[in-house]
Amino acid sequence: MLLSDNNTKNAAPAGRIDYESEIKRLRKEMNAVILAHYYVDDDIQEIADYVGDSLELARRAAQTDADVIVFCGVRFMAEGARILNPKKLVLVPDMKAGCSLEDSCPPDEFAKFKQQHPDHTVVTYINCSARIKAMSDIIVTSSNAEAIIGQLPQDAKIIFAPDKYLGAYLNKKTGRNMLLWNGTCMVHENFSEQELIKLKTRHPQAHVIAHPECPETLLRHAGHVGSTSSLINFSEAHPGKEFIVLTEPGILHEMKKRSPGSVFYDVPGLSEGGACVSCNNCPHMKLNSIEKIYYCMKNKSPVLDLPPELIEQAKKPLERMLEMSKNIGRK
Repeated sequence: MLLSDNNTKNAAPAGRIDYESEIKRLRKEMNAVILAHYYVDDDIQEIADYVGDSLELARRAAQTDADVIVFCGVRFMAEGARILNPKKLVLVPDMKAGCSLEDSCPPDEFAKFKQQHPDHTVVTYINCSARIKAMSDIIVTSSNAEAIIGQLPQDAKIIFAPDKYLGAYLNKKTGRNMLLWNGTCMVHENFSEQELIKLKTRHPQAHVIAHPECPETLLRHAGHVGSTSSLINFSEAHPGKEFIVLTEPGILHEMKKRSPGSVFYDVPGLSEGGACVSCNNCPHMKLNSIEKIYYCMKNKSPVLDLPPELIEQAKKPLERMLEMSKNIGRK
């Protein structure tokens, strides 16, 4: 605990912990790397070693020489880091940080679904549990899914899980007829088309950009549809413009950094009381905090661990993804 010093500028108040300084100290002592998704709070993005979308964070996790990985995102992301680094210590700020999309694909039910279609290749979105990954042939992210599916034979029968909206978008883009699991993301499904139309009317010059986890009723309004990193890159390529953004608003922090002078509008979601600005926040991502990062590093807990046999099974489709997407999304 750091006590205040009247002669020290920006020192922590008496009895208060300077979390940022302590995290930096622990990171050095532990030889740790802090990975954060674009959807976590701004202050976490600023202190992280790497901030990225699911594909970039998977790459960073696979390549790191750190002894400890602190994963600031949601649980399935930390599981991926553990699978790719079975001998490293993987810490998460809050083990309760799950994912509604992951929850929409229970492993036991999916196993039965897969058994009903034994001649299908299972292509699974990375937003799923380690048990679902272990039942998959290839893992994809929204950044690499179209390109990876394009590498499969045109006549291949494919199951795509768990996001039905992303799957429908990919079917449209690739001309495939993939069999879709009926899963959704609560954030992207909850955007209000009515509120989106209001924003378009008020800001007719704004670019509407959307993540493909959104329903088709929303995507049809978008001039650009893409992964988290694709949306950021699009805004960066159009500095000084207006953007209506259909994805988790944590992304706006990076967008504002890369596209200074631009104006960004996040689209309200819906609640029982009507339009709701906070409803488009991912409640799981927001469980991460600077305080929790400090305590998980200080106490080396919570630890994300998985059974060795599950790691072995889930590692194969993840490694296949990394191999098939070596040159995707790199500048």
